[in-house]
Amino acid sequence: MIATMNDTEAIVTSVKDADLQKIGNKILNNERISFDDGVTLFKKGSLSYLGALANYVREKKHGDKTYFNRNFHIEPTNVCVFSCKFCSYSRLYAHKEEGWELSIDQMLDIVKSYDGKPVTEVHIVGGVHPKMNLVFFIDLLKAIKAHRPELHIKGFTPVELDYMFRKAKVSVEEGMRLTHEAGLDSLPGGGAEIFHPEVRKEICDDKVDAEGWLHIHKAAHDLGMHSNATMLYGHIESFAHRIDHMDRLRNLQDETGGFNTFIPLKFRNKGNDMSHIAESSTIEDMKVYAVARLYLDNFPHIKAYWPMLGRKSAQLTLSFGVNDIDGTIDDTTKIYSMAGSEEQSPTMNTEQLVTLIKQVKRIPVERDTLYNEINVF
Repeated sequence: MIATMNDTEAIVTSVKDADLQKIGNKILNNERISFDDGVTLFKKGSLSYLGALANYVREKKHGDKTYFNRNFHIEPTNVCVFSCKFCSYSRLYAHKEEGWELSIDQMLDIVKSYDGKPVTEVHIVGGVHPKMNLVFFIDLLKAIKAHRPELHIKGFTPVELDYMFRKAKVSVEEGMRLTHEAGLDSLPGGGAEIFHPEVRKEICDDKVDAEGWLHIHKAAHDLGMHSNATMLYGHIESFAHRIDHMDRLRNLQDETGGFNTFIPLKFRNKGNDMSHIAESSTIEDMKVYAVARLYLDNFPHIKAYWPMLGRKSAQLTLSFGVNDIDGTIDDTTKIYSMAGSEEQSPTMNTEQLVTLIKQVKRIPVERDTLYNEINVF
């Protein structure tokens, strides 16, 4: 059932805290909330209050529609020159015998295994391997496009791209042009973590910084490409760090309009150097999704990545501002299963995804990467 303005107004009017009531009225009046408002929502907002506001905004934008796509992942390598403390996936290059490295032919074989299947997207991300350079990935992109031209390639985080471009001694703009011309259609949102330098210094000091991450996405947007954005939450960051992160994204989106969706990513503590930090609660998870929907007013979509959260929690997010739960995946990603997520074999077929969405009274809509609707169930 669609949340009405009157229902939400009643909830805002009934809240006793003056700050929360003021923020609620801003949202009802379609006014942008401030940095301090965002922090206040985290500090003072109850789960029910945040959920009511976020669901109101979600339904105003999308009604009951909930999107998914048919996709699969290719992870070229988990060997990496960087040593992020939160990462359970990568193996340092010095210990590369513990990891995997796929050749172009091996990756093309993965693509060929989906011949005749109605997938619309391949998602390519992995570690930063010093031998997998810009030329290597340009050859991969060309090979995929030659084999299946209509397949949308969403690939490479700014962490990967920054390393490729620096090693090839090309500018960000030139590097993005070369990869786009070779077949790269859009960028995923990974590698953002938390933008604030205080946090970045502690958890991922040796990889591309916030300015570099945003620069690469801006360059992609300037070429007419779309991209996604993420935020890794639930570790050592403060509420202000979260809002600072969203604020930088909101500012770039004001400038370019190139972001499709925002994806909060829950920190998982298995098998990494931050295992001593307890994971966030489901209540905190839902608050993050809700505040993201309220703060990122210029982002069309908020996505819950179900392989990370698990199916039940992904369903729950659909009442807290989320209108997308990613895709079929087909057990082609290890990034979160290696970190201890509920989904150790992340795969759902279309029928299962449709059922998952219908169980919580939403309308399943199959989309392509750019949110063109393919089928409304």
